[in-house]
Amino acid sequence: MTETSTPSLTAELSALGVSIWLDDLSRERIRSGGLAELIADRDVVGVTTNPTIFAAALAKGEAYDDQVASLARAGVDVTEAVFAITTNDVRSAADIFEPVYRASGGVDGRVSIEVEPGLAHDAAGTIAQARQLWDAVDRPNAMIKIPATVEGLSAITETIAKGISVNVTLIFSLDRHRAVIRAYLDGLERAQAAGIDLSTIQSVASFFVSRVDTETDARLDAIGSPAALALKGKLGIANAQLAYRLYREEFATERATALLAAGANRQRPLWASTGVKDPAYPDTMYVTELAVDGVVNTMPEKTLEATRDHAPLHGDAVTGSYVAAQRVFDDLAEVGVDYDDVSATLESEGVEKFVVSWNELLDTVTAALEAAK
Repeated sequence: MTETSTPSLTAELSALGVSIWLDDLSRERIRSGGLAELIADRDVVGVTTNPTIFAAALAKGEAYDDQVASLARAGVDVTEAVFAITTNDVRSAADIFEPVYRASGGVDGRVSIEVEPGLAHDAAGTIAQARQLWDAVDRPNAMIKIPATVEGLSAITETIAKGISVNVTLIFSLDRHRAVIRAYLDGLERAQAAGIDLSTIQSVASFFVSRVDTETDARLDAIGSPAALALKGKLGIANAQLAYRLYREEFATERATALLAAGANRQRPLWASTGVKDPAYPDTMYVTELAVDGVVNTMPEKTLEATRDHAPLHGDAVTGSYVAAQRVFDDLAEVGVDYDDVSATLESEGVEKFVVSWNELLDTVTAALEAAK
């Protein structure tokens, strides 16, 4: 009698319809085979990056030394050097994920790279750099990350209209999520009018989770009442659960279904910021409680390993949750937490944090270029 092996928990999560993406990238991970191992052993089917990730990667190890030395000899400025270094890593990662991309029909095997965070409120600059990044990476399984600021909405539409796949980042509120979906549909309609094959365009809407709890929990602690404290750790998940309902509703409209019938793809929700910040909470709660078909969960490696080791999966945790999730919103309003202010604060801080990380990345590369001369 042949003994069959039990599927890993990451395989079980994938079977529920969740695409596991890694929220990290480095040249050492690419060259060592570590990224390929995560594909084979951890069911990872994509990668997201941001300035913080690249700053950390460049600050340690020697994997970038040869390219930095070459760039220093060429006399490029620091912004050009960062562009060359980061697009090189994304291109290499995209090549590693190419078999996943083909096997999934282009849905997964995606590697995201972000426009400069200083362009978050500059639509024209975002559009121009999205094209530059797309052309430089030159891989169909790349995705360009554009923040979901008010100015970013028109940039999303314009970039999608050009046939470029987009990862919309820094979404915190349901209203902004709705606006992002509609910006995507606007772009698809324009792409269709231009004769672009809609099936080649993919997009995800990155809805942030743990940061919502961090901000809300601080406000609940300040209120301090038993009713307030009982709501800690609840908004991040409830917010994402209602975002999934919104996604289902928006892609069931006549407008969306017409585009889907013409070959377009849904803009999948992507759960971002899924590493648990508060040690009082289960370390896989943003995985377990947001498992549902047709989403992406992008995880730092620590969360990925915790998921594979002990995530208590219990099937679809989202579609039956809407009433309870709405109750969380109502209860938070009753104790005095302003959801709109939480969302606005998080968006502003999110942009600021990425600008700080971008500047750290520039400083790291500037020092490396000087040392290589």
